[in-house]
Amino acid sequence: MLVHPQFDPIAIKLGPLAVHWYGLMYLVAFGLFYFLGRHRLGINGGQNHYTKSSGLSPQQLEDVLFFGVVGVILGGRLGYVLFYKPAYYLSHPLEALAIWQGGMSFHGGLLGVIVALLVYAKRRKISYLGLMDFIAPLVPTGLAAGRMGNFINGELWGRTTDSVPWAMVFPQSGSALARHPSQLYQFALEGLLLFAIVWWFSKRPRPPGHVAGVFLIGYAIFRFIAEFARQPDAFLGFLAGGTTMGQLLCIPMFILGLVLFFRKNT
Repeated sequence: MLVHPQFDPIAIKLGPLAVHWYGLMYLVAFGLFYFLGRHRLGINGGQNHYTKSSGLSPQQLEDVLFFGVVGVILGGRLGYVLFYKPAYYLSHPLEALAIWQGGMSFHGGLLGVIVALLVYAKRRKISYLGLMDFIAPLVPTGLAAGRMGNFINGELWGRTTDSVPWAMVFPQSGSALARHPSQLYQFALEGLLLFAIVWWFSKRPRPPGHVAGVFLIGYAIFRFIAEFARQPDAFLGFLAGGTTMGQLLCIPMFILGLVLFFRKNT
């Protein structure tokens, strides 16, 4: 039986300054976004047709990253407040601002990015779907970094199991029972595999919205599958039909992906 290594949550400490692993993973995510974005724009030897389809210049990549970061942070926090603990934060509204206490929602972060980049596209008068198609392949590596951060912190562990040889005890769960290392499942599915699929699909010119649609469909499917191994949040538990909140939130995401992929291009 494997036991979680119990990593020190602080990656680097310089005097009074402490850099936590999870914060470091955010930096890795944004760094990968920037590096891969430069590649897609031809700066690092990529192919220049992405610049034409997105209407994005190399100089605007930093602006897109900034808007994306704002969307992730604000949307992720607001999504957690509304989707996971609305009653609690209604009674404690000031705590909704305490991001440092933890609590972020991917689906909320996605909505935040969608809105933030819609604002950016309108301001710059560039194709919104082209912009979303451009950034979609850049996202999964950031998701992989985030899931690795979850694993290092020993959080968001999986359900108990005795059916797989890699089952792992997470002392943070308060139990000595072996569990699925679901963070690593999500790292592999939502991160590495989704990146390979969307990156490959985007290498050739596609109709507007198709690349973003493939990302949404792929993430919804992989997250839905991974949720069967992930322990639902204790304060929510299982919902209708034995589903989890993560699975329910993937349904509209999947539908939106289908709409984008099968929409008529006029």
